[in-house]
Amino acid sequence: MFAPLAFFSFVRLDDRSLHGDYNRWHQLDHRPENLALPGVAWGDRWDVRPEYAELADGSLSGAVDFVAMYWFRDPVDESVAAWDALGEASFQWGRGPLIPGIHRPMLAFFRPVKGYAAARALVDPEVLPYRPHRGIHLTATRFTDPHGGETHEAHRREDRELIPALLDVDGVAGAWTFSYSHPQRHSSLPFDETPADPPGSIRIRLVYLEDDPADVTPRLRAVEDGFPEAGERMLSTPVKTIIPWQDW
Repeated sequence: MFAPLAFFSFVRLDDRSLHGDYNRWHQLDHRPENLALPGVAWGDRWDVRPEYAELADGSLSGAVDFVAMYWFRDPVDESVAAWDALGEASFQWGRGPLIPGIHRPMLAFFRPVKGYAAARALVDPEVLPYRPHRGIHLTATRFTDPHGGETHEAHRREDRELIPALLDVDGVAGAWTFSYSHPQRHSSLPFDETPADPPGSIRIRLVYLEDDPADVTPRLRAVEDGFPEAGERMLSTPVKTIIPWQDW
């Protein structure tokens, strides 16, 4: 696997008028510095648009404005340590991530489980994150018994039945699944602490979209409704790829 560890951050800002400043900082400063690290294979971020509110559900629905993620190369301990050190350095430069009124309901590392590419996309699943997309559909699910029989069956059904059906939906380029590993504990910065959950207790599914996320989501929901619900839905929402300058 091209990157054996991934990091997800779910972010909310109290003041929507600061979204422009936050986007400029993240896309012109923070993300480029992170992508330049040798141990970071790739990184993306997306906007949970206000107009998506009726298309979202879950316990975190309405509590997330932006989603960001990074993929880490082996050796992951060294890659994450360099990434952690950059966070401290950026603070010392006066360019750190301590933004007034920011909340981070999730800051956690996940293990990539499996990638899938729709036939129309042509590329390998490991290329999919680098392929341009208009947004994703994100699903985060919590399992109270992460290694129990019902959870195992949910993962089997997702891999062999649900995701193949989602790949047939117009506008879908592919998907990746991720299993919760551990929360971020930064060595120096005072981030909101994500509670420590058992490994495997949270599952994230990203569906990469070639069409407008708002248009594709109802088609995805129609497929998902044909399968039994599993676990506790934390968040299910379309999110939009942020185009610099245009979307600020």
